[in-house]
Amino acid sequence: MLNSKILSSILRTTKYSKQLFRNNYTQEAPLPVKIEKTINKVTLLGRVGADPQKRGTEEHPVVVFSLATHQNYINNNEESTQKTDWHRIVVFRPGLRDTVYNYLQKGQRVHISGRLIYGELKDESGTSRTTTSIAADDIIFFNSKN
Repeated sequence: MLNSKILSSILRTTKYSKQLFRNNYTQEAPLPVKIEKTINKVTLLGRVGADPQKRGTEEHPVVVFSLATHQNYINNNEESTQKTDWHRIVVFRPGLRDTVYNYLQKGQRVHISGRLIYGELKDESGTSRTTTSIAADDIIFFNSKN
């Protein structure tokens, strides 16, 4: 026990001590790069607004559809009111993209897990506008629209 304490104190005073202790006593292992973890997660449950459409190019195909979600609340006149929000859903994943295009229908209820993405579209006149979409990573189909 005494010998290990002496060895430890000797190593700590040498010029290589910091690197030796950081790298599990070897000089070959690189110092770990610190990567910050972040979260970009969206979960939606709603109804499809229109049949999915194929967009993009042959090299970069994408399937796009709209999804309606809503929230109920009581307004100032104490009447029950419903506010609908429309979301633009894009599907890039090949297997999921084909399934959505072939089987998803307007009015169908779906659960979507994905992430927010931002982009820019140019209309026919050349004016660009910023878009916000949900890139679907997973979609759960519920029974058809009824």
